[in-house]
Amino acid sequence: METTRTTPVPTAFEIRELFAGMLGREVEWDGTARRVDPLDGATVAMYVDDLGNLAAVALADVPLTARAGSAIALMPQVGAEAAVKDGLVTPPMFDNMAEILNVAASMFNKPDTPHLKLLETFAPRETLPADVNDLCLLQGSRIDGALEIQGYGSGRISVVVAY
Repeated sequence: METTRTTPVPTAFEIRELFAGMLGREVEWDGTARRVDPLDGATVAMYVDDLGNLAAVALADVPLTARAGSAIALMPQVGAEAAVKDGLVTPPMFDNMAEILNVAASMFNKPDTPHLKLLETFAPRETLPADVNDLCLLQGSRIDGALEIQGYGSGRISVVVAY
């Protein structure tokens, strides 16, 4: 089948539903949050098309990584708060967020669009490849917001699609 459309930026509804479904908790979206900057510390997911071309990135700040990474494994909320306070996520929190971002590839895959898959996930403050960093900072083709996870708190997410 020939690709006829570009990959759309996921909607706030799709992002919220993905997190709510994976975490098994109520999740609220706040579209007024500022974008996630990788320099501030963020889990960054790199999505590629079937030819290996960088096609999209998703960035979750440290609070979202700690809170969602804890919520999905039913880890105590107090541990997530300690990670947020210290600005450092634990390896299980990071691994859990990486799994959420792996499933998030489904948000990009629509009929008649290129198939995207997660290639790599970078930990907060890990050095990013130049092309990934550039896409993270792209002004257009993006959605930025915050997710409030029932019982765990909020964190910011940004999703950017290369056109």
